Amino acid sequence: MVLDLSVGRQTYIEDCEVCCKPIEVSFTVEDDELASFSAKTLG
Repeated sequence: MVLDLSVGRQTYIEDCEVCCKPIEVSFTVEDDELASFSAKTLG
């Protein structure tokens, strides 16, 4: 999974590359570094 750190805060849904189930990905960036990250399966 590649994160775009040019955006301060993102939440999006991406399918798992292995099982194709949806994953909700959320993260925040502070001072060009990853400040928080979470990923949870949906459904």
